[in-house]
Amino acid sequence: MTDSAPAQPTMSRPQPSAREVDAFCVQYAPRAPGHAAVRDLYRLLCDVPEGSLEQRLHWVERWMQWLRERIPAHGLVDASEPEASPADSRLALLIRVLEGEPAMRAALTRLVAAVCEGCRGLKLFAQVGLPAGQGFFAEASDRLARALLPSAPEPGKLSELLLRLCPDPDDADWLARLSPARLAQLAALVGEPRPPEPSPAARVRADLMDALLLLAVQLAALGMAEDVRDRSPETAFRASPFLRMRLICDAVLARDAAADTLRDLSTCVADCRQVVANVSRHLEETGVSVDLVYRLERIRRGLERMEAIARVLGAPRGEVRWREAMALVSDLLRRAHADRSVVELVKRNMRMLARKIIERAGHSGEHYITSTRQGFHAMVHSAAGGGLVTALAVANKTLLSGLILAPFFSFLAVGLNYAAAFVLIQVLGFTLATKQPSVTAATLAGAVGEGARGERLASLVELIPRITRSQLAAFAGNLGVVAPAAVLFALGYQLLTGQGFMSPAKAQATVASLHPWKSGTLIYAAMTGVMLWMSSVAGGWLENFVVYRRLPEALAHHPLLIRLLGEARARRLADGFQHAASGFGANVALGFLLALAPVVGRFFGVTLDVRHVTFVLGSLALSGTALGPDAVLQPEFLAALAGTALTGIINFAVSFSLALGVAVRARDVPSREALPFLRAVLTHLVRDPRSFVLPPKESENDVLRVSAPPTN
Repeated sequence: MTDSAPAQPTMSRPQPSAREVDAFCVQYAPRAPGHAAVRDLYRLLCDVPEGSLEQRLHWVERWMQWLRERIPAHGLVDASEPEASPADSRLALLIRVLEGEPAMRAALTRLVAAVCEGCRGLKLFAQVGLPAGQGFFAEASDRLARALLPSAPEPGKLSELLLRLCPDPDDADWLARLSPARLAQLAALVGEPRPPEPSPAARVRADLMDALLLLAVQLAALGMAEDVRDRSPETAFRASPFLRMRLICDAVLARDAAADTLRDLSTCVADCRQVVANVSRHLEETGVSVDLVYRLERIRRGLERMEAIARVLGAPRGEVRWREAMALVSDLLRRAHADRSVVELVKRNMRMLARKIIERAGHSGEHYITSTRQGFHAMVHSAAGGGLVTALAVANKTLLSGLILAPFFSFLAVGLNYAAAFVLIQVLGFTLATKQPSVTAATLAGAVGEGARGERLASLVELIPRITRSQLAAFAGNLGVVAPAAVLFALGYQLLTGQGFMSPAKAQATVASLHPWKSGTLIYAAMTGVMLWMSSVAGGWLENFVVYRRLPEALAHHPLLIRLLGEARARRLADGFQHAASGFGANVALGFLLALAPVVGRFFGVTLDVRHVTFVLGSLALSGTALGPDAVLQPEFLAALAGTALTGIINFAVSFSLALGVAVRARDVPSREALPFLRAVLTHLVRDPRSFVLPPKESENDVLRVSAPPTN
């Protein structure tokens, strides 16, 4: 309020008369003398304030609104000039007026000089759009507070002024389309005030060079951190380009961005980018840290910002410099709006989390894909063993469900039963079909994300049939054994004890609970698919944790283990621990997730359950044995059998879709690849449908070669 009080006389200038406005319109827009844009411009130029910075900024806001108007611009430019967009035609009108009105030009020149002198651009150029150093929850709460709470004005910062002038995210594209030639003409008219007033260009140029120096200091600190140096062994400490960056930026400032200093800066930035690429490449073998990936992203964006600033500083005055400047400003505006969006923050962190967990899951997926007849048959046999173990787990689960236990102990007992079964399947080298989709999807995304587009599609055409027939082999082995094994177990129990393993009432209730549309079976199957995916996430996270913390190396060199087992056995134990970490984490997580759902449902007073296809078929087989042969042919039992088939399809579809979506996001696969991908798969299906079901007659490579995941 203190700034606006003394400036009231400035804001109460007399409005121009209608005759003056008409004369102005006829003089500067004879082809459209009644155009609203001409009348509004005259009123604006007659009302250029000489007061406080806030009043001047308010006038700039009004001018930007005038420039953004979508009213058709016909008649605002000379007939000899080509047709232009509404904004460019208004710029042309403004230039023509300023050329013919020295008093208006002088007033606008003073305003531009005052605004540039009163606003600082260091935060805009060096901070906006670059990841901050705080964690996810702190950043999310800060963005929510800025979105919900009113903020105090900061007229002295260009970062706030940019958002004030361009409140819509789409304004970034609008700015990028403005004519650099006309902006250069306008700057030449109002950008050179009379001495001793400072030049606006010099003020902004100083802010750009300050931002360059600040970015150099920040990136040097990030690039010289210990975990970055450890993952870029190709670069010696003293030869690190991050050490040179500060010296080069000092030279840029000392010599006012001379051409040779900017070339040195460009070379240094390229060298820094190579170090980042080396670090990313070593993440595969040393494990991924969200914090490290976050800092690498900060370095990449900072290097891009330094290059953009250097292009502006090195561009010759006029149209070329304005083209680079508007590219920088439009990018800053996009990132400024993204900095205020909680959704963008969640997307960025989900991408980093996906990168953290999906790399390791992809390695596990390679073991679940067969490429030969021998591998196909081995998968069936392996899955048959998994079906046998699952049948025992189903019987044990049925016994546990008959016990009266507190919810916690019920959850613990059922979770241990599931987890022990899954871990036993892993230890014995067996296969559980529904665990495959989550990990094979990561391998599929790796094939999509590697190489040129044609190479990616070619690899997909070969990989999809292998994944499909491997899944069918695993399903055949699991389901082909779990039902007969459950029946034999129930008959053996009845023979030994003289009573049925399951009471008829419980069997009837089990069959009814598996009906596809009279119960929540299909919803529960989808929930189980989510849990299958979550278990693969847990497995990938655990293996990444083991590798990143170098636990295998710690075990291999642990003095106690070496004394007890010997050096060679300690090394084998460490290698086996690293190899089994992903499967162990996924199996234990899946077991307790399956046990947790009913407990959570009871806690909230809703009915929740899980539907895992192998366990469902095993339970149905036990129920059929208890009810007798006649009941198996009844409609209710057949409907439950159909529900089992749908359960398997939903388990597979949900877990595979979730895993593939996360893997694709982690590897930055563009969405435009989806249609060519589907077209290639369908074409191959039409040409060779047999390859999606059965292994090839001819021998293929015994080992499926899948390229390493991309480093960027």
